[in-house]
This record gives sequence, structure tokens and C-alpha cells, in this order.
Amino acid sequence: MEITGAEIVVRCLAEEGVEHVFGYPGGAVLYIYDEIFKQDKFQHILVRHEQAAVHAADAYSRSSEKIGVALVTSGPGVTNAVTGLATAYMDSIPMVVISGQVPSHAIGQDAFQECDTVGITRPCVKHNFLVKDVRELALTMKKAFYIARTGRPGPVLVDIPKDITIERCVFDYSMPVDMRSYRPVDKGHLGQIKKAVQLLLHAERPMVYAGGGVVLANASAELTRLVDRLGVPCTTTLMGLGGYKASDPKFLGMPGMHGTYEANLAMQNCDVLLAVGARFDDRVIGNPAHFAANLRKIIHIDIDPSSISKRVRVDVPIVGNVREVLAELLNQLDQSPLRIDTKVVSAWWGQVNEWRKRDCLKYPKSNEVIKPQFVIETLWDVTRGQAFVTSDVGQHQMWAAQYYRFDAPRRWINSGGLGTMGVGLPYAMGVQMANPGADVAVVTGEGSIQMCIQELSTCKQYHFTPKIISLNNRYLGMVRQWQQIDYSSRYSESYMDALPDFVKLAEAYGHVGVRVDRPRDVEPALREAFAQKDRLVFLDFITDQTENVWPMVKAGKGLTEMLLGSEDL
Repeated sequence: MEITGAEIVVRCLAEEGVEHVFGYPGGAVLYIYDEIFKQDKFQHILVRHEQAAVHAADAYSRSSEKIGVALVTSGPGVTNAVTGLATAYMDSIPMVVISGQVPSHAIGQDAFQECDTVGITRPCVKHNFLVKDVRELALTMKKAFYIARTGRPGPVLVDIPKDITIERCVFDYSMPVDMRSYRPVDKGHLGQIKKAVQLLLHAERPMVYAGGGVVLANASAELTRLVDRLGVPCTTTLMGLGGYKASDPKFLGMPGMHGTYEANLAMQNCDVLLAVGARFDDRVIGNPAHFAANLRKIIHIDIDPSSISKRVRVDVPIVGNVREVLAELLNQLDQSPLRIDTKVVSAWWGQVNEWRKRDCLKYPKSNEVIKPQFVIETLWDVTRGQAFVTSDVGQHQMWAAQYYRFDAPRRWINSGGLGTMGVGLPYAMGVQMANPGADVAVVTGEGSIQMCIQELSTCKQYHFTPKIISLNNRYLGMVRQWQQIDYSSRYSESYMDALPDFVKLAEAYGHVGVRVDRPRDVEPALREAFAQKDRLVFLDFITDQTENVWPMVKAGKGLTEMLLGSEDL
């Protein structure tokens, strides 16, 4: 029996087990929306902007082991989605975005709402397709989901001309996916793994540096077993937070630009560094030449061969799925007759603990003005460290990463690689769809929250109930901090002097708004907000305008050249 292309799209989503689709209708996808109206296999969530649809699908994937799906129309629909695609691509998030396109005969004719979707999105997706024949549609959809979830994950876009959605063919989803040019490697090379074991067992100053690949590969348990087995220090990147328990004394905190003193000095002074699912990006190691000045042996495990020795030369490259490689590495450790020298490692721990005594995250308390760090610490207390925390980008993001101690993976949802302001609220929507009933906190600032604030309407329609924690310092905080440090306090266009009344704004959308401007009211306000399980609560915390994120490694500097506070300026 022949069915339409629109029906095929819906059937493919059902075959893939898709439960939720985030989208916004338009002319080029109306046949698909008509078929969505007729089915009951998945729920469609109507966002208020296509960027939010892709962000929500992104967070849906980040906070679960499912593939997020977004549906947008042609032209401005898909260009609005590009920021969401680039955000997911930079952080290797598996996702499928379906976009409408003008009819095949009109492509290249500057038709109404036409754009070169494949050309525009090519640099910011793992792969994209333009469907030219309805008979290719089902296989293309199957390939899209396969490519998104295998190897190094990433977003895949399927562009479907409108005429393809009304043409007919027989539906068949039983065909296998076999692409000669795409053969991701899962198993690591056994010889390389054995070399890594020898280096680790003979190390005097070993260290584990883990990234987002641990979370994406669901390898937290294997990482934990390895670190505990070796008894060595561990640091996780911004994207890897929760991959190893923050409450464990072997965890040194986050490394890099706003990492801890002990994590950065241990990274710089170790003699064997095991990098797991991390890519040595600029925000982590600072100046590559400075990082390379200290001789060390580096073992690098990553699913993507192009990430190995890209910025830092490594000694033992291991290409493979992080979970698979760690499991085999543990197996080889168990089989080895050698054991790590605990006396030697104890001396290394002595040095690490000396660095810890600097207490680099200590900040001045105040009874007069709300310190943003205090809000995050209190948030952790109130939620017992169990909440999903989505974040926008800026100072508030770094304070959340530093002071909310994540003990489980997929609880920290933020834009790492692209640094996209505005993701926090749509991220919370995606998290709540994937994790119904969970506590979700949106840590944001008065600048970031306004970029997708229209999604308060979506939250009202679908009864999303995140608690919005706005650290309102009346500045574009991270911009102001850099302007203070690098631009002689010339605060060009960073002061927000026309802010809305966020309490009234939240109430206008049908939610609860609360303004908090005294430190003693922080905890009661948070407790009351999380007690309201069935309401979205917007908490506008009026915080210290002068507070900066410390420590800080300035651009072009090395990990040992940290600024620990304003006294270092």
C-alpha cells in the first residue's frame, strides 16, 4: 500500500520510538503537521521560536539516552534553527532536525521562504540530507538516526521539499543501514590499551582528565571504577561534570579558565595524564605552548580520531567508544601482576592537597548584598544536589559549575562549545519532557533569559514547571568582567539599564514571580519555589554587581598563570 511522504515521516519517527517532537509549523511542512494531527504515537510540543525547538530537542537528548527531534519549516524557520544546530554540534549531541523545503521544481528559483538549507547548515551538523525522491525518504530518515547516535554523536538534518511530502510510495523501514564511507570504531586497539596500562602503573604523578565524552558514552560507572582502582586525582571539564562524583575527595574540581587552583596545577605538573573523552580545548589548557612546556606522557581516549593530537601531541592514542575502552583498560589492569606504587602516589597526593589549601573558591560572605555564589550553594542544599540544572551562558554558568556539586551524569545541561545565551529555558523544557516529575532549575542572568523568554508561553501551555534562578546583577556580567580586567573598566554596552520587572513579566505569562534582594531571604524563597511542584516560579535574585568569577586564566596565558582574585589584577 502506497502512502504519502508526510505519512512516511510520521511512520519513521514512530519506528524510531520517538515520543516527543519539538517544532513550529509553516507552509512547507503543513502536510507533515496534518499527519501529526492524525497520529497518537508521539506528542508534538509547539514552541514559540524555532531556535527554542532545537534547544529543547538538544536538552531532551542531553538529559536522557534518547534522540531529540525538532521540526521546522523552510527559509526563516530553518535559519532560526541554525543556532540550535551549531550548539548541539559543538557539544556532540545526537539529534535529528527535519526541515521543510520549497517544492523541488522551485529550488534555486528564489521561491518564497526558500534558502539553501544544505549549504547553510553543512558546517554545523554531523551530516545533512536533501531528499529528492519520496522512495529515498524512509532510508534517509533511518540513516539520519543511525548517524546521529553512532560514533561521535551529533545533529543530523533532513531537508524535505514540500512536493515530496505529498508524493506516494510503499513504506518499508526494514532495510539495514550500510554506508561504505561511514564505519565508526567502537573497540580500542588492545596493544595501545596495554601501553596505557603500563604508563599508568609506573606513573609517579598520574592524573585523569575526563570530558563530555564520558557522559555521552554513559561511561560514568567505568570512569569511577578506574579512578577508584588507581586512587589518583580526577578532574572533569565543564561538559564532563557529574561524570565523576564531585563529592569524592579524589575529584579536584573543573580545570581550565575558571577551574580550580588544584586541578590546573595538577594538570600542569602530572607525569602521566589520562584524557578520556575530552579534547584539550582552549578553555581547558589555555596556551598550548605553555601546557607543553612540562614534559608528561599523555594517553588520549576518544571516539573521534580527528580530535586526537589536534591541539596537544599525545603519546598513546586510543580511538574507540569511551565506555568500551575503559572496560578493557580495567580488564587489563585486573590481569596485570603489577600494582600502582601507593607510596609514590601518596607523595603526589601530598602536593595536590597543599594546592587545595589555597581554597580558591572561597568568597567573601555578606549580610547586606546577595552573593551569586551563595545562591548556588543554597540551591544545592535545597535540592540536595539532585536537581537537573540547566544554564544559560555567562558568569552564572561558571558559578553553577563551580558551586553546584554534581554527583551524577546528565544532570548538568549547558552550552559548552558554542556558549549560546538563551538556551537555559528551552533546555529546561526538553529536560522536563525527558524526565517528568524531576526538579529542574534554570540558572540564568537578566541578559540571557530575555533571549528566549517567549518560551514562558510554551511552559504555560504544556505545564512545564522549572524554577528560574536569575542572578540579576544588572550587567552582561561576563562581558563586564572582561572589560574590567582587559579594557581598563570601560564598560561599553554591558550595562542593562532598561530591564523589565521580571516578577510582573512572569505573572503576565501566568506564572509565579518573586523578587529577592536580601541574603536572609534566599533560602526561604528557594524552598518555597521548589515546594510549588505544579508552578513555574521565576526567582529574580538581585545580586552583587561587582562580583567576578575566580579563579581566571586570561586568554593566551597558561594554567599556572591564574588570577585568584581582584588582588591579582
